Amino acid sequence: MEFKSKIKTIEWVDNYSKMVDQTVIPYEYKFINVTTGDNMFHAIRDMIVRGAPAIGIAGAHGIVLYAQEGAKKFTNVEDFKIWLIDKAEYMKTSRPTAVNLMWACQKQIEIIRNSKSDINGIVEELKQNGIKLENEDIEINKKIGDYGAEVVPKGATILTHCNAGALATVGYGTALGVVRSAYAKDNTIQVFADETRPRQQGARITTFELAMDGIPVTLITDGMCSYFMSKGMIDMVVVGADRIAANGDTANKIGTYTVAIAAKYHNIPFYIAAPLSTIDTSIKTGKEIPIEERSHEEVTHINGKRICAEGVNIINPGFDVTPHELIAGIITEKGILRPDYNKSISEAFEK
Repeated sequence: MEFKSKIKTIEWVDNYSKMVDQTVIPYEYKFINVTTGDNMFHAIRDMIVRGAPAIGIAGAHGIVLYAQEGAKKFTNVEDFKIWLIDKAEYMKTSRPTAVNLMWACQKQIEIIRNSKSDINGIVEELKQNGIKLENEDIEINKKIGDYGAEVVPKGATILTHCNAGALATVGYGTALGVVRSAYAKDNTIQVFADETRPRQQGARITTFELAMDGIPVTLITDGMCSYFMSKGMIDMVVVGADRIAANGDTANKIGTYTVAIAAKYHNIPFYIAAPLSTIDTSIKTGKEIPIEERSHEEVTHINGKRICAEGVNIINPGFDVTPHELIAGIITEKGILRPDYNKSISEAFEK
């Protein structure tokens, strides 16, 4: 049985990008239309759209939006290409950690550079490529889900951190894609979701989409995972990724590293679920992954209300890096990669 998720996070419609506004979940489930390149830049930066695969598609769509704007300004193809490539490079800077953004933008840049078409032809090529990447994302996630389901024990309780579900992708999800595929085979599967401070993506978004799809989910705070592991209530951990180095070191939402350490201590397998586009083979280890520093207000405020004293010092890295030694496997659309990751990652790209 194939699991049908009700969610499609982002899609190209006519001449604009339509996406779920994730800043208002769970209070509202609404779509917005992004009609300019600059608006897409801010939608990515301000986390209206979030999750590495979804950000990648948003970046590709954003370049189409810039192309549509540029088509009204330029008559010379080479001038148009120079301007548009500059805009594409700018789009990459909206979120520095998620490598899918750079990957998708680079795919569009290659089309701009290699196209022999006129300006309107380039716009159409970029649009069709954006739609192609969008459609491929769902199929890739289903493959990830099906490979991951093979290692989920019957009746398992799966812990996840942050949101790597349909709302972090175009649809279906990576870590939650594994959950969906496993649940399709065994409806006794259930999920524990860490709340994921400071932006509560687990509490706000993971629980929302699992409840929408009828998959049992229990919400816990970030500090509770070791307690439930020690009680034998967690069978495995599956999380997503924003960037994976050539050696398997993985950047994901802040707090992931803590979960991985706890899982290792309790002999619980810890898996990453991500497409190959999340693997950055240009960097050797996680030490080279840039970590985004986000607004201090994310820590000092919840729902617009201050939760701490005025004037305290704040540090707010958006991500941490889990060393490859703590990772049991990386679930991709080409199968589950195992240590030695330098070898298995290299071989996956050769398939």
